[in-house]
Amino acid sequence: MAIASLAVGAALIGIIAYIIVQSAGMFKLSVILGPVSQSLLPMIVATAWTVVVSLAIAVPLGIMTAIYLHEYAFKSSISRFLGLAIDTLAGIPSIIYGLFGLLFFCRFLHLGQSIIAGGLTLSIMILPVIIRTTEEALKTVPDSFREGSLSLGATKFQTILHVVLPPAMPGILTAAILGAGRVVGESAPVLLTVGIARNLPKTIFESGRTLTIHLYYLTKEAIEVDDFAHAFTAAAVLIVVVLIINTAVKLIYRGAAGSGVAGNTD
Repeated sequence: MAIASLAVGAALIGIIAYIIVQSAGMFKLSVILGPVSQSLLPMIVATAWTVVVSLAIAVPLGIMTAIYLHEYAFKSSISRFLGLAIDTLAGIPSIIYGLFGLLFFCRFLHLGQSIIAGGLTLSIMILPVIIRTTEEALKTVPDSFREGSLSLGATKFQTILHVVLPPAMPGILTAAILGAGRVVGESAPVLLTVGIARNLPKTIFESGRTLTIHLYYLTKEAIEVDDFAHAFTAAAVLIVVVLIINTAVKLIYRGAAGSGVAGNTD
């Protein structure tokens, strides 16, 4: 088990080290945050917008669905049907989500290729991950917690809000991080719904190009060594963006947890 753990850590370090070495000389602040027409800033902004919109839609909806399935409709016919639907959604290829988003959000709802259309599409795609991970987190909370709260006169909703959710928050945080990671790494749905425009999106109703799509085009058009260096630079920035997103989610959770503890103490 120790060897397996070291192998996983070594693989991560090896991948990151290789990307950084290959992007050496190009990983500069001017390349990342320089002029809009020459830097990676538009792609970073488009990626951040896409992640924020997707999580803002999928996380509340996924958490509420998981709470309903585990706390209200546990082992019922509705729960079994919704479980089958969730598992089916998890098995659908991402390109199908992209085609659905293109036809429904972009054309039928007349949103066009925009960040909001991409965010709506990706939020549907990451819902199974968030729901199932949140369900597993809720299962880790002992039933004695619920029984004790109900015996003291609390309602079921109060029990879920104040007794069940706080211990399950680390698992819910993991669900959000997994969802964010999948959003950042997707290419086919983003290509069809967000677009490839290399502009700096100022609102979620504009088109843009995420780092993943930009990386795809850089590797597709790479011919010389410098071209691959640009691609590895985009890859390094993508890793940094993922680390920033994960850290931000954890800080938000810690701040909310600290406020909750302070409120309970008062």
